[in-house]
Amino acid sequence: MKPYVKIALFVVLFIALITILAALILYNKKHTDMAKSKPDFVVPAAALQKEFEDNEATASAKYINKIIEVTGTIASVTLVDSNNLNISLKTGSDISSVICTLPAVTHSAMFRTGDEIILRGECSGYTQIFPGKPPLDVLLNNCAAIVNKK
Repeated sequence: MKPYVKIALFVVLFIALITILAALILYNKKHTDMAKSKPDFVVPAAALQKEFEDNEATASAKYINKIIEVTGTIASVTLVDSNNLNISLKTGSDISSVICTLPAVTHSAMFRTGDEIILRGECSGYTQIFPGKPPLDVLLNNCAAIVNKK
């Protein structure tokens, strides 16, 4: 075999091994336990939604990929699929809300419309449901219900 073919084969195998290793590490990475994490921001649901509504770019830079503890009144509880439960918090607007996604192992019976709740999760930003229309909802993923604050 010619030397340049051996080098090329070695480089390809090396890249393949690195890719497989990276994929395994990411696949086995555990989610952050939001119930035990320290929030970067503590804010009412209405204030969070208002910040995104007033200036989406500034709010995105401030909140996206940060852990946020949000307080609010439950507007609705929806079992999205077998893996996720969405809790929508009232914001004072009829068309906008803060949507918090929890693992479905959380019992939906714990949450009732009209209850005050504290949730902690990672902000994903403002949703754009219809292209060209204004965004509506602020999304928090991997949320946990906070029972008692210390």
